[in-house]
Amino acid sequence: MATITLGGNPVHSSGELPTIGARLPDFRLTRSDLSDVSLADFKGKVLVINIVPSLDTGVCAASARAFNMRIKESAGALVLTVSRDLPFAQRRFCEAEGIDAVITLSELRDRSFGKDYGVELIDGPMAGLLSRAVVVADATGRVVYVEQVPEIKREPDYGKALDAVRAALAGY
Repeated sequence: MATITLGGNPVHSSGELPTIGARLPDFRLTRSDLSDVSLADFKGKVLVINIVPSLDTGVCAASARAFNMRIKESAGALVLTVSRDLPFAQRRFCEAEGIDAVITLSELRDRSFGKDYGVELIDGPMAGLLSRAVVVADATGRVVYVEQVPEIKREPDYGKALDAVRAALAGY
């Protein structure tokens, strides 16, 4: 269990993020077209998994926009933004914001992602949503970077995440 804060007040997640060097846990998530995907659908790609409580908040929207803009400089890497928002809302958000380089994924049908990645919030006013975190994996599916953002109202460290992407793309 990780202790993080929401507006300075402690809240807890269901576990810990995957560890550096571990294989990413598999998942079943839903795209905005209502098709389901698993980790195997992204085989051979460097992945940035941008985990957010809801794209309908300012900080989550800012992180999706920031990763959308910055990932375009890293050919061979994908950003998956995961939330418990409905796929319809995710699609509307992307269309309204011009998000075209981020794949939004929902826990619509299978709620195991939050538990398997240790990011389901288990108490506080946002209990049941996901915490704000970033996981980067290399093309073999091994975790090379993790960040559990300590305060939900703050953005992740984009620079460190993208440094990990560049290193993974270079084969380090």
